[in-house]
Amino acid sequence: MAYIPDEKRYERMVYRRCGRSGLMLPEISLGLWHNFGDITPFGQQQSILRTAFDCGITHFDLANNYGPPYGEAERNFGIHMDRDWHTHRDELVISTKAGYDMWPGPYGDHGSRKYLISSLDQSLKRMHVDYVDIFYHHRPDPDTPIEETMGALDSIVRSGKALYVGISNYKPEEARVAIDTLRALGTPCLIEQPSYSMLNRWIEDGLTDVLREKGVGCICFAPLQNGILTGKYLNGIPADSRAAHDPRYLKPQAITDDKLKKVALLNEIALERGQKLSQLALSWVLRDEVVTSALIGASRPEQIIENIEAVHNTAFTDDELKRIDDILKG
Repeated sequence: MAYIPDEKRYERMVYRRCGRSGLMLPEISLGLWHNFGDITPFGQQQSILRTAFDCGITHFDLANNYGPPYGEAERNFGIHMDRDWHTHRDELVISTKAGYDMWPGPYGDHGSRKYLISSLDQSLKRMHVDYVDIFYHHRPDPDTPIEETMGALDSIVRSGKALYVGISNYKPEEARVAIDTLRALGTPCLIEQPSYSMLNRWIEDGLTDVLREKGVGCICFAPLQNGILTGKYLNGIPADSRAAHDPRYLKPQAITDDKLKKVALLNEIALERGQKLSQLALSWVLRDEVVTSALIGASRPEQIIENIEAVHNTAFTDDELKRIDDILKG
């Protein structure tokens, strides 16, 4: 059956301007990191994508090596594109990345011009698209001159293969240099993609200041700390959880007693606000407008429907913020 999107989808989402650009992103975006490889049935993937779009999520985020195996998320997305999304291409912001290992040998990793341009060409073929909206360098490469890496991103925009470019996992001073280098080339850096959550606040030590100063957007991955901030581990490790069946991304030993104590206290604040813990965690990362969007993963459509409710409750009182800070610092 042909997919017909929900006519009220844009009423269900809130959109933010990405830095000082003209691009608006949904406050909640969908990452295809975990559940779009060969371990997830195609129909389940389709339901997740359709539900996301019906909820107003217009931004789908990929990378060259998402799977498993490497490239499989993009290959699957190419089939989804042919079946559901080609008629809605102009309503979507599609991103991909390169920077981690992708193929054997010296040209399939890091930040060289050869790797980045070759990788994007492969990604476009896998995804059955002529261009991506955002192309990221996935991580800093200290062995390649920043002028080469950012020069490759500049060339990619000028070639029409990406509308915008961004960086991911860059520390504050690395980000500043990359942003300034791109600006000197005439291609602004649109966005940075770092990890950020209540339990992982490293970007507050300088990175958000750089992004605010430079007018660069921020999209945070792992805002739910790989599921810890959903509350699902408060009473042990469920058999169907990520920690139980896919420890590549969340090892059981990462779920410490200290974290669970904090999660239980945060859950009390969420209940007082009329939220679930996952919604509180998403609202919290969105409390600072330098954060354009929070990037979630989903294994079931119901998780998306639950998580998007966070965008309608992002205001915090000073007392709530202090209580949260006290818990996180405890």
